[in-house]
Amino acid sequence: MTNLEKLTQQIEFIMELDKLKSVLRRSYLTHGDRHENSAEHSWHIAMAALTLAEYANETVEMGHVIKLLLIHDIVEIDAGDTFIYDGKAKQDQYEREDLAAERIFGLLPPPQRDAYLALWHEFEERVTPEAKFARAVDRLLPLMHNYYTEGRGWREHSVRQSQVIAINQVMAEGASELWDFVQAKIEDAVSKGYLGAG
Repeated sequence: MTNLEKLTQQIEFIMELDKLKSVLRRSYLTHGDRHENSAEHSWHIAMAALTLAEYANETVEMGHVIKLLLIHDIVEIDAGDTFIYDGKAKQDQYEREDLAAERIFGLLPPPQRDAYLALWHEFEERVTPEAKFARAVDRLLPLMHNYYTEGRGWREHSVRQSQVIAINQVMAEGASELWDFVQAKIEDAVSKGYLGAG
């Protein structure tokens, strides 16, 4: 492969990433006038991880955490954003996202393709300290968006406290202090009527 061929593939991949800006999530921006898009979410969680690194349960290499966070939602270009509380949509989420990962990262030259696919799988498998912390931060922000918009997304989809706890308790694997903080916010959200009890 010539340098020009390699560069052409890399540019095509970068331009494909522009589509992530059009993938809308269920979370509202905190000023509440529109839904957040997946590209905004990727930047926001990368900044959150950088800011909250001290709360990781184990020592983590932050450059690696940032890579995981920037890579993991790229698959939404093809697979869309799966609503975290939609049990039916979650049944085939991994399969849809795995196909998307193969296609999108397949735009890159082989060494880069393989490295990006490995990062995507690492995030999904949540085995490394970096992946556990990345997942904790990824779960933190949508929850905070709901809290700071007075439960707008939760209320629109009739989400209950038990669902929020069940989905987000995975945070404890990577950042138990953040999970403790979040549990208090969940209780507060219920008491304020942002989130249904039970």
